[in-house]
Amino acid sequence: MSNDRDIAGTSRRDLFKIASVSAGAAAGLFGGLGFNPLTMAAMAKEAGRSTKPLKAAFSNAGLQATWCAQGKRAAEYWGKLFNVEVTWFDGELSATKQRAAIDNMASQKWDFVAIQAFGIGTLTQPVNKMIEAGIPVMDMDTLIAPLDSINVHTFLAPDNEFMGAAVTQALVDKMGGEGKIVMTQGALGHTGAQGRAKGFESVVKKFPKIEVLDTQPADWDVTKASRIWESLLTKFPKIDAAFFHNDDMALAAYNVMKAKGRTDILIGGVDAMPPAIAAVTDGRMFATVRNPSCRIHGGAIIAGVAAVMNGEKTGKEIPKSIITDGPVVTKANAPGMAWMEEQFLI
Repeated sequence: MSNDRDIAGTSRRDLFKIASVSAGAAAGLFGGLGFNPLTMAAMAKEAGRSTKPLKAAFSNAGLQATWCAQGKRAAEYWGKLFNVEVTWFDGELSATKQRAAIDNMASQKWDFVAIQAFGIGTLTQPVNKMIEAGIPVMDMDTLIAPLDSINVHTFLAPDNEFMGAAVTQALVDKMGGEGKIVMTQGALGHTGAQGRAKGFESVVKKFPKIEVLDTQPADWDVTKASRIWESLLTKFPKIDAAFFHNDDMALAAYNVMKAKGRTDILIGGVDAMPPAIAAVTDGRMFATVRNPSCRIHGGAIIAGVAAVMNGEKTGKEIPKSIITDGPVVTKANAPGMAWMEEQFLI
């Protein structure tokens, strides 16, 4: 028997799905066999799964970003396990477009919602409208607003300063503490990008022989990142390393570097998406760090179900802020990280 499939050829993921469907059907089945349906409903509730479909609305910065697209798949996967119907409102990598989507979301009734804002302070009014209506709101990855100014149910996010510092430190160590480095930022209004920049700066300031050549934002946009790097490679004949606020931009820039014969530049990214894990494994990227999209989006499902089904309260049963860190990805741990992502676990 293989590790990934049982003797009937059913994958572990399929078994989880079968188990979740069976839990939902149990009340009707055992009710017909003489078991009390109310008892079965109580058992399902205790297990953390709703006995009736819950309706949840999700939004993240933009499904053009692979991290966001993976998060959507994870939310839908965990939603099926917990009997949650997930409706998606795409942020389209635009604060204006996401605001319109969240205004639409706020005009409807939901059991709970989960949102990754494209920029801090851009969604406060419609989110407060939902909170005032009694809808638990899960904040994901970047602050909708400062936590002391908005009553979100919980905030699930990595330590962005740690991620920025960890990858930058790996690059600087490989550089021997001296040389020329570039940071290509995400969206400046995104608190995750702000944290990653702080982490970068906290490391490079310790090394007087490190010269920072450029810190332009590319707004998570691979086309913009490519344009920036076309210019940088023309302007600077020597660049030793580059830190990117996400892997999509890093890999887009690598393609520009490759076209110009500049593949000697050490590349560090954030997110540890499958293409970046492959790039670390084959040497195109030096390092990345896991921003656990699956843990964040799946955790929002679990937290939302617990709020609705078990009445969990902020600051009591669930903390207002939850750190969801993942590790720095190297050749040694890359295969295991890829497997964990395939199961929507990190």
